[in-house]
Amino acid sequence: MNRARLVAMARKEAIQLRRDPRSLIMAFLLPVFLLLFFGYAISFDVKNIELAVLDDSQSERSRALIEAFESSGYFDIVEYLPGYGSIDEQLQAGKARLVLVIPPDFEVELGSGGGAPVQVLLDGSDANTATIAQNYAQAIVSGYSAAVTLGGRKVSTPARTETRVWYNETLESRNMIVPGLVAVIMSIIAAMLTALTIAREWERGTMEQLAATPVHRLEVVVGKLIPYVAIGLFDVALAVIAGRVIFDVPLRGNLFLLTLMTLLFLVGALSFGIFISAAVKTQVLATQVALQTTYLPAILLSGFIFSIATMPIWLRAVTYVVPARYYVTVTKGIFLKGVGLGVLWIEGVAMVVFAIAGLSLAIRSFHKELE
Repeated sequence: MNRARLVAMARKEAIQLRRDPRSLIMAFLLPVFLLLFFGYAISFDVKNIELAVLDDSQSERSRALIEAFESSGYFDIVEYLPGYGSIDEQLQAGKARLVLVIPPDFEVELGSGGGAPVQVLLDGSDANTATIAQNYAQAIVSGYSAAVTLGGRKVSTPARTETRVWYNETLESRNMIVPGLVAVIMSIIAAMLTALTIAREWERGTMEQLAATPVHRLEVVVGKLIPYVAIGLFDVALAVIAGRVIFDVPLRGNLFLLTLMTLLFLVGALSFGIFISAAVKTQVLATQVALQTTYLPAILLSGFIFSIATMPIWLRAVTYVVPARYYVTVTKGIFLKGVGLGVLWIEGVAMVVFAIAGLSLAIRSFHKELE
């Protein structure tokens, strides 16, 4: 591989990229826009849950329990119900997601030193929200029960667990989403960017000039990769800064390791885009193929949103050929857990394999010969 021809090829691709507004927008603006858009739009945190209250006790203890729900920050009291018959109307109309029913003998039961039952009725039409709301309600009632005292002594309560969350102490969904988004966005953008490279040469009629030069196809592929690898590293750096500054996502790991892993991932993803471009030879079709082969797998099969462990065995097997799966593990591990190569070496080896495979496919599919 001749160094001078390689540099000339990289310079030529950089000039073509600079003259293509669509590619510039895709390279520099789209990744940041997608990170901000999805970072704010996707959230698994459920807050401001509409709560209706039926307080048949009307006692100091019941008001303290209601106050515990209201001050938690997860529930908004939208209605105080006059009777049990009003509950169905609230849930059917969607005015309330959860109804808290406090029985008339609530304070008496507490005074006896035992447990005082309260009823929580949930709208299960949105199963995810209902499950989370149920967990919130159970935690609030447990916390309230642990704090109840009678005459200066604590009321006997059943044994309870004390939970401590590691790596994402506040259980904020953005801490999980933003590192995964970096992987998903870059897998899509990388393939779409380089999917235009060879196809652009064919459509603009410059392939004839390229074919007439002594440049080897390895030099063509690597030369075209270099500008996009630099852009990809720049985009990931922007995403990391945005994640820290805008979303306040912790970055506990080694930046050099993240850069190295990102470089491996980008080489594989960008090479795959060149393979598509050389195979289909038209920019429109190349863009469509790149989008279809990266977007859905990166979203559905990378572990970004859906846990791979809960998938059927045959589908889990498919995830092993999705490069984003490994990069999502890397970004989450470095951002949240601060792990090093001792933990992420399997993902590193997998991305090396994908980088070599992507380069091999791109080189084999590119031919200078004119048809």
